[in-house]
Amino acid sequence: QLQLVESGGGLVQPRGSLRLSCAASGFTLNYYAIGWFRQAPGKEREGVSYISNSDDITYYADSVKGRFTISRDSAKTTVYLQMNSLKPEDTAVYYCAADPWKRIQNGAVLTTGWRYWGQGTQVTVSS
Repeated sequence: QLQLVESGGGLVQPRGSLRLSCAASGFTLNYYAIGWFRQAPGKEREGVSYISNSDDITYYADSVKGRFTISRDSAKTTVYLQMNSLKPEDTAVYYCAADPWKRIQNGAVLTTGWRYWGQGTQVTVSS
């Protein structure tokens, strides 16, 4: 079964850090663009970060720019989202998605049409 699995979420205090992982099961992430998304209760899903299938393009939402970093491991099995200086407004369920095609348009990550989605991991930023 082909699927994505996120991990690394949890409860963290404001100004703390977490690293989320997105791992593929049943396939590798070679040549897949990866997006990280989040959805807070009562809000629409937001594209947080993106890395292209060739790793030459990265994107960050303005709300996380300078605090979050997306990266892919050399074995192409896992994509990470390093989250620093976390704020209470970062609280949400975080999802990763994979697609072999470009999924960024007009300077924003497309939130639909991705081939694979993970199940999500909860991130709670609270003191």
